[in-house]
Amino acid sequence: MALIGTLDDIVFECSDSKVYTVNSMTWSGKASIATTTRHNTDALTEFTGLEPDEIQLSISLCSWLGPDPMEELVKIWTYMREGRALPLTLGDHAYGRYRWLITDHSDEARHFDKAGNLYSVDVTITLIEYLRD
Repeated sequence: MALIGTLDDIVFECSDSKVYTVNSMTWSGKASIATTTRHNTDALTEFTGLEPDEIQLSISLCSWLGPDPMEELVKIWTYMREGRALPLTLGDHAYGRYRWLITDHSDEARHFDKAGNLYSVDVTITLIEYLRD
């Protein structure tokens, strides 16, 4: 088994019995800039700090590759609704300065079995950096 990483207890792995991997990841950061308008002259800009970083993960969940798509979606929905702060590790690297919150998710159902059960889904999760006080 090859352990790829984790998002709390969501384990990204690849083995002969299970494939649950991140398809793509986008990590973005942004500076916080304040602009002060001034009469009859140029506006004044000032660096005021940093906005929280964001990570967007794309994952494909297919029941024929091991994970139960609906079970994993419910876990993601629960973490978002609870506001649970999650550690993210991929490979040997822990991402962020502390933890991450799921701010939104987008789920595109791809296949259903003959009984109408979800068989595969493409999931996009957006995380925002959660820092300690």
